[in-house]
Amino acid sequence: MRPGEARPFRARVLSGAEVKLGNRGSRRVFEVLVGDDSGQIVLKWFHYRRSWMERSYRSGREILAFGEVRIFGSQREILHPEVDFDPGADPGAAILPVYPLTEGISQKRMRGIIQSAAAEYASLLHSDIPASLRHKRSLIDLGEAISRVHNPAIDADIQALQTRSSTAHRSLIYDDFFYLQLGLALRRHTQEQLRGRAFEVSHRYTRPLIRQLPFELTPAQLRVLGEIKEDMMAPIPMHRLLQGDVGSGKTVVALLSALIAVENGAQVGVIAPTEILAEQHYRFFADWLPRLKLKTALLTGSTPTRTRHETLAGLHHAQIDIIVGTHALLQDDVVFNDLGLVVIDEQHRFGVQQRNALRKKGDNPDVLVMTATPIPRTLSMTLYGDLQVSVIDELPRGRVPILTRVLSEAKRAGLYNFIKEQTRAGLQSYFIYPLVEESETLELKAAEDAFTHLQDELGDVCRVGLLHGRMNSADKDTVMTRFKGGELDVLVATSVIEVGIDVPNATVMVIEHAERFGLAQLHQLRGRVGRGEEKSYCFLFHSAPCSAQGRERLHMLERYRDGFNIAEADLHLRGPGEYLGTQQAGLPQFRVADLLEDRKILEHARTDAFVFASAHDLSNPELRPVLETMERRWGEKLELAGVG
Repeated sequence: MRPGEARPFRARVLSGAEVKLGNRGSRRVFEVLVGDDSGQIVLKWFHYRRSWMERSYRSGREILAFGEVRIFGSQREILHPEVDFDPGADPGAAILPVYPLTEGISQKRMRGIIQSAAAEYASLLHSDIPASLRHKRSLIDLGEAISRVHNPAIDADIQALQTRSSTAHRSLIYDDFFYLQLGLALRRHTQEQLRGRAFEVSHRYTRPLIRQLPFELTPAQLRVLGEIKEDMMAPIPMHRLLQGDVGSGKTVVALLSALIAVENGAQVGVIAPTEILAEQHYRFFADWLPRLKLKTALLTGSTPTRTRHETLAGLHHAQIDIIVGTHALLQDDVVFNDLGLVVIDEQHRFGVQQRNALRKKGDNPDVLVMTATPIPRTLSMTLYGDLQVSVIDELPRGRVPILTRVLSEAKRAGLYNFIKEQTRAGLQSYFIYPLVEESETLELKAAEDAFTHLQDELGDVCRVGLLHGRMNSADKDTVMTRFKGGELDVLVATSVIEVGIDVPNATVMVIEHAERFGLAQLHQLRGRVGRGEEKSYCFLFHSAPCSAQGRERLHMLERYRDGFNIAEADLHLRGPGEYLGTQQAGLPQFRVADLLEDRKILEHARTDAFVFASAHDLSNPELRPVLETMERRWGEKLELAGVG
């Protein structure tokens, strides 16, 4: 067995004794040397009853053990292995599953409980997945799959059981995925039955805007615009997800899409998760819309009462064409005259209910959801499987690659000198500090302490400003305006600047405690620089106690520039839940399936579920068992109102 490997094995006890750790101190361990014809390995326990261990691990006794092999010094060992003392005389007498344990329950006891339950109740379980699909994918019935997993036959393929690739495992995994994908398919099916507005593309506003833009749209932007136009011209509501890497030009695509709705006399609502991002979008729209004699407005929680009343009145009486805002747009007193398009930015920060709340302010408006967080295909199929997907997969011409380096504290003084050089050259820099232990108070203190420190270190050359999430809207706007206008050289900020801030003159991004961020978030932050023609840099400092895996994650940013490669690496390193962050409430909890390991089965289940949903009359009573299982598992999460 190799280091890192974990599998059951049979061996004979060669010796067992309590061993003292070190020359001094009273800590002891119990070590058992076991072996067979292939070699020897040490089993080690730090918590044990000496009398029981000496009695149980008699020399010559045969055992069945399981645990992960590690190397300590020059010997292989397993810490606190699971051990069965009654493995039978025939080494091939049984294939025994190994279960996760809770305190006070041995592996043998747990195995007995689960196998008894499986033997008694598995025969009562039956799959409602149509037999034709099970036959197509070579799957077996649910009850039989449960039996085979927990009580494998003596001639079962051990390797297939270990790797979860047995027919029984595949059947259980497919079962997990199929009902989720069926729910997504039915939600899309329901959306496609809705009557929407077939917009006409007159180019009244879109062509004049494109002519005035100081850059050419990329082929990817034009392709995505074509996909959105087709959706908006169709008589059913658009439900499209727009993915694009940092700086790929999603905002101008959103604006051009909005103008299609406005050309048809409709209004557009654009919602963003934070005030600073909403303000950034508003400023971009406000730069262009007056040239087209169109009106835009901003509505956030910080909007003054009088301005709010004026904005709501203008919206209700069709005097505002495009409104940009935060969750404030979801409030009951926000009434549109004719909402034709909803644009939702950073979609993963909103739940399905919030998406629907804004949509319901119109008569089945088109919906465009956007994200600058590249989402690996596996997650996209799971979280947004009811949406059509467009990807802007190239950056505008002229974007300068960003040099990324992981730095140690020994390099800090040199970095400060480098930033002063950048400042003397008329360029600007960011210093970013993370959220600390989910505490705004601690986050604020860290940023304020850094602000004071950097004023001391850089103040002889640099004008330093501070931006954080607890500042009111007016103060944040003032700081950002000063930074964008070149009145500040260095901006100390918390991760509120992760998305939406566009300062082409900023060339240096310094991220402190970088290991606390996900790779995708670091990539987002890095994308705040490199927006002009000057060479740009991203420097990552990690905390002193940083694990080897943590450092390896950071070095990936040195190697990868493409956001989708980074997202895929991040997903594998941290897992889906951690990758998406604690706020992602919509991530399904599967019983057996694994989004990373089982993506091929996910694709099969998705194909089958969508074909099934489109090929059958869902009111047929014979389909009721399938739909009831789907609603029982996922209905509440998927909000399948009107389905079934």
